[in-house]
Amino acid sequence: MTTLTFDSLNPATGEVVGSHPKHTPAAVHEAVGRAEEAAAWWAALPAAERRRRLLDYKAVLTQHIRELAALVHQETGKPVGDATLEIVLAVTHIDWAARNAQKVLGRRRVATGMIGLNLTATLEYLPLGVVAVIGPWNYPVFTPMGSIAYALAAGNAVVFKPSELTPGIGVRLAELFEESVPEHKVFQTVTGLGETGAALAADPRVKKVAFTGSTATAKRVMAACSENLTPIVAECGGKDAFIVDADADLPAAADACLWGALSNAGQTCVGVERVYVVDAVYESFMRELSDRVTKVKAGEDYGPITMPGQVDIIKRHIDDAVKAGRTVTGGAASVRAPYVDPVIVEDVPEDSPAVREETFGPTITVRRTRDAREALELANASAYGLGGTIFSRNARRATELARLMRSGMTAINSVISFAGVPALPFGGVGDSGFGRIHGADGLREFARPKAISRQRFAIPGMNLTSFTRGPAELERLLRLVTFLHGRRKR
Repeated sequence: MTTLTFDSLNPATGEVVGSHPKHTPAAVHEAVGRAEEAAAWWAALPAAERRRRLLDYKAVLTQHIRELAALVHQETGKPVGDATLEIVLAVTHIDWAARNAQKVLGRRRVATGMIGLNLTATLEYLPLGVVAVIGPWNYPVFTPMGSIAYALAAGNAVVFKPSELTPGIGVRLAELFEESVPEHKVFQTVTGLGETGAALAADPRVKKVAFTGSTATAKRVMAACSENLTPIVAECGGKDAFIVDADADLPAAADACLWGALSNAGQTCVGVERVYVVDAVYESFMRELSDRVTKVKAGEDYGPITMPGQVDIIKRHIDDAVKAGRTVTGGAASVRAPYVDPVIVEDVPEDSPAVREETFGPTITVRRTRDAREALELANASAYGLGGTIFSRNARRATELARLMRSGMTAINSVISFAGVPALPFGGVGDSGFGRIHGADGLREFARPKAISRQRFAIPGMNLTSFTRGPAELERLLRLVTFLHGRRKR
């Protein structure tokens, strides 16, 4: 029987990078079956043995960084240096997940309280079984590995469906895993288009789905998962805000703003798209920003728009912004597919699509605000809530603003720095999704809590969970509860 295939293309040149099978629902079914067998074996291994094998996998990936970065460059168009940084960050997350899984998830005793004085209680987190990871194309190693590594460290088997734009790197990640874990298919990749991902999400043997992509696609994945009550962790992009306070280091802020907005051609879920600058430093900041942006070149400092269909969205947002606001840099002519030159527009109305919708391109809207509080209000007036940035020399005020920002993560005096800290959870609120990857929360996301209580001895005259219980026992309970909890706090 002939297997249907599809090609992955270099978005900068249109050249074929590789051909991959369109895995059918039947092929996905078989892969999940293999994963189910592998999951039982992997979960039964001692935690120290899983740790050793994951650390070995980390070493294998590190030894292949140049090869992997070249493949990411070919499939996404991003510069090799940016691809290298992405893989390095992924390696650090594998290391953290492997080294911390047992400490976070392992069995531990918990306090039972006075009412449970005669009990001992333990809590542990057990593997789910088979985890499906549906990955994006913009960071085809770092983003899915934030789910894959943590799911594997928690004792699960993984079936990974990479984006149809970046299948080659997804296949290679699983191939290299087999060097460290050759016995069973603990980590597999299936390739294909939407039908393949839908079949994976709908398989009842999948115990959790980790999805990264658009909000609209997340809703379709959730609908498929609802048939089997399969839980999902969803990271659905954002419209992140960047606030510049009156006492900010303006050169540093402008430099970080441009990197956050333009790196990877703006195709970053936690990239900078909206900038709010306090009036007192607005003109000075804009001079810094305007001077620096002239030195950033599409095709040199960042690559092409990876997904062809995104170009139309970017163009629509630029046209809307230019019509409603004042152009600082770029404009309609900046779109020269597959590249888009930097675009900065001031005073774009807050109800504009360029401000409300995710652009996912190298564009920035900038607005002057009375103070940092107004900037925060505008930043929070969004359906999205993934990441954000505060620049201020006042650590206390910056921290307060960061805490009040409606987002899953906020960086202070840096941009996207939270993604490089493996111990920090990553995820959003609102239209940016729910659930967390990375950190202890990311490990627990791919495990189920198991609580056990055991009676160590009976308390005479206090058998409360029995039909032999009498009024005297209830009275003793009431006296105890009143003593422990009946005093009001003034």
